[in-house]
Amino acid sequence: MLLLLSKYRMKSLPVVDMGGNQIENIITQSCVVHMLAECVGLPWFESWGTKKLSELGLPLMKPYKLVKVNEDQPVLKAFQLMREKGVGGVPVIDTNGTKAIGNISIRDVQYLLSAPKIYKQYRTISAKDFLTAVRHHLQEQHEASPLLHDVITCKRDDVIKEIILKLDSTKIHRIYVVDDKGDTEGVITLRDIISKLVHEPRHYFGDFFDGVVPLPTNSTV
Repeated sequence: MLLLLSKYRMKSLPVVDMGGNQIENIITQSCVVHMLAECVGLPWFESWGTKKLSELGLPLMKPYKLVKVNEDQPVLKAFQLMREKGVGGVPVIDTNGTKAIGNISIRDVQYLLSAPKIYKQYRTISAKDFLTAVRHHLQEQHEASPLLHDVITCKRDDVIKEIILKLDSTKIHRIYVVDDKGDTEGVITLRDIISKLVHEPRHYFGDFFDGVVPLPTNSTV
């Protein structure tokens, strides 16, 4: 299960009744991270959870490979990049090109149609103005959303337990890594964390998973 949710890039998995082939439940990446948060205090978790991100090799992606969009670029560019690069979200970077002022995820595409102020100018609205307009829309509708809060960040010296608790409490799927100046230098996703809990020995499963869920090109997990 953990392999499918990390290496093979599944976001959710159905739990099927062995007898009747009925779907009984769904396990998501968020569910796994929530389970880890519930393990706080257990000896095995405290031993692993006190490791620094840098000790675990996180973030996995090199800074120059971080997919991002500048605040003055059209928001459509953000969704285009997500599609081209196969990522679920991108940071919105300020005009200086260093600090994240927000995050746009693939699910935010819904606001291009549901928020009237955005729909009227969806072809030209900038990433920064999109974030502002979405926040106003959410406040008017009295809806809760991570978009209403400042971008969540961490540092390489933070321990993995703190990151898990942040992700679980804020219900977000990624957290951005910054340096001492606050400049964005990486991202850690739910998938990245799950990948640190499971290891597949080389050729252990043969080509079984390749036939069911083909491994993405250039996968680093």
